[in-house]
This record gives sequence, structure tokens and C-alpha cells, in this order.
Amino acid sequence: MPTSKTVKKRNKHRGSSFEDFLKTEGILENVQAAAFKRSLALKVNDMMKEKRMNKSVMAARMRTSRAAVHRLLDPKNTSVTLATLNRAARSLGCKVKIEFVPA
Repeated sequence: MPTSKTVKKRNKHRGSSFEDFLKTEGILENVQAAAFKRSLALKVNDMMKEKRMNKSVMAARMRTSRAAVHRLLDPKNTSVTLATLNRAARSLGCKVKIEFVPA
């Protein structure tokens, strides 16, 4: 006689998570840094477009070079200082907020 409950079978094709894979390969931190930088670069770029600012104007407001703004907007360049982020935020009329959250 069939029962109304279905028995869940373990999916034989399901393994560890992608994060576990990145940990075992030893590249988790690099991937997370690249993802964070890409997100940051996209956000700064969107805010610049919203305020109709090009790289030259942004550089002038940040009191830095156009090349420095280009590095800030480059999603592959993960070496951005807090000082640069702070100057960029002030130039866009906002503040930087960094917080630690449980892993």
C-alpha cells in the first residue's frame, strides 16, 4: 500500500559546494577579493554615471590622476587602499562603510 510521504533519495550527482572546491584549490580568498573588487568597481562606475561624471572629473575631485581612477574602476586590480576608497566616496557624495559579518 503506497504511503503519502515520499522518501527522499540522496542525489548521487551532488557533491561538495563550489566554496569547498575553491578552498581545496587554495584560491578562495583570491576569488572572494576579485568578486568584491568587481562589485565595488561596478558600484563606483554606476554612481559616476548617475552623477554624469567622467574619469577626468572624478580624478580632479579625488585630487589624483586619471590612471588612479582607472585602477579603481578596473575589476581585475584588487589592490585598492582605504584612502582611495574614502576619496572616491567623498567625491561621489557618500561614505564608505565596512563591516565584518560572521562567515
